[in-house]
Amino acid sequence: MDPSPPSESSADASASGSAAAAASSSSASSPAVEDIATGMAAMNLQDRFELLRGIGEECIQEDELMNLLEKKPVPICYDGFEPSGRMHIAQGIVKTINVNKMVRAGCKVKIWIADWFAQLNNKMGGDLKKIQTVGRYMIEIWKAAGMNLDGVEFLWSSEEINKRANEYWPLVMDIALKNNVKRIMRCCQIMGRNDSDELTAAQIFYPCMQCADIFFLKADICQLGMDQRKVNVLAREYCSDIKRKNKPIILSHHMLPGFKEGQEKMSKSDPSSAIFMEDDEAQVNLKIKQAFCPPNVVDGNPCLEYIKYIVFPWFETFEVVRKEANGGNKTFTSMNELIADYESGALHPADVKPSLAKAINQILQPIRDHFNNNNEAKVLLNTVKDFLKWHSDSAKFSFTT
Repeated sequence: MDPSPPSESSADASASGSAAAAASSSSASSPAVEDIATGMAAMNLQDRFELLRGIGEECIQEDELMNLLEKKPVPICYDGFEPSGRMHIAQGIVKTINVNKMVRAGCKVKIWIADWFAQLNNKMGGDLKKIQTVGRYMIEIWKAAGMNLDGVEFLWSSEEINKRANEYWPLVMDIALKNNVKRIMRCCQIMGRNDSDELTAAQIFYPCMQCADIFFLKADICQLGMDQRKVNVLAREYCSDIKRKNKPIILSHHMLPGFKEGQEKMSKSDPSSAIFMEDDEAQVNLKIKQAFCPPNVVDGNPCLEYIKYIVFPWFETFEVVRKEANGGNKTFTSMNELIADYESGALHPADVKPSLAKAINQILQPIRDHFNNNNEAKVLLNTVKDFLKWHSDSAKFSFTT
């Protein structure tokens, strides 16, 4: 596994922070990400299936997933990301949790660093060198967060496509030929765009290319968010077009909401809507303190979603510290137990919020330590900050790309 980009100047290299000995202390603090290789060896087929299936809010199709695990010893899981700016906690921690589960289940994970795609989407002003620096910063975070890189291969789209252009571009062209513009436009939300956005011609290429990536990487499983579902379905439809029997299995993970009422998805353009991986302790505390968290209401409650999708997978428990008059300290061992207390009123938002903030800060502290103590990582972070021109003042951010 070589996370280095295709090419870089000496100045870029100093900012890259490849840091082969990136912090592993975070995994030591998390029972859920320890001893992955040992755990895999002890798992039977049903265990592997349930571990993988548990990642997805939706699976297309479960019988195909079971059949894959029966027939192929080491399935290939595809995940990818645009190096497009700051990394929020869903990209940083939820991805780490999911990748570690895939590796534990015996999969090889190919993480597609979509630098060309970010350029097509005009991220970082379309500057490929800046995009690649942001990509290195993101990889550095995953290292520090405890992602098990033994089963992970990072692949830069610009490098891989150039190496095998004679394979890639005919595939893109064939996908484009077999779909009309209306069908492709329906996939444009994968770029964070909607029907009202004015798209460039380059951005219309994007869904055809992302669909091609799945076959180019020989992926058996597409493990992406629910927001990428349409293009993954396009890949399955393409298999029908070309009479291909083995279709990629879609394993779409849940999208964490923003902290404000009614925000279905956290937004980088609204820094108060999410925890970011470089947020300090005070910023985390303030964002969670101000988060929407209505008493007795579980549905649409972002604080409870953070507990369900981040804290429980990481620690396997959720500890609430409170006064005896308010019920005393309690350690929850399941989300169902926590929901029952919350709906009944036995667990109050005033108890949930500080306990959630404490857990999130524990998870993020090793990443903070790594970027504070590792010189290469520190240079890399500061370079990305300069690109994005963000600053903090009591969790109020201003940044441009």
